[in-house]
Amino acid sequence: MNTTLAVRLDPKIISVSCTKEILHVLLADGREVFVPIEWFPRLSKATEKQKKQWRLIGNGIGIHWGKIDEDISVASILGIPTD
Repeated sequence: MNTTLAVRLDPKIISVSCTKEILHVLLADGREVFVPIEWFPRLSKATEKQKKQWRLIGNGIGIHWGKIDEDISVASILGIPTD
């Protein structure tokens, strides 16, 4: 008898916020990811106003900050290798 519950992981971003130290990302599957903002030098040097000016790209597979020319993928946030 298989009692394992199948959980569908959906690594698509639905919400983003930043503090001076943390990038917080909410994924469609309910996961919340907190990573050091210093991982992304352009973002860490941005003003608070610039950090708030983001948009989702690729149907939620990434985040784009136009004013600072920064793109961050969900794969890089989750540490998923890309080929």
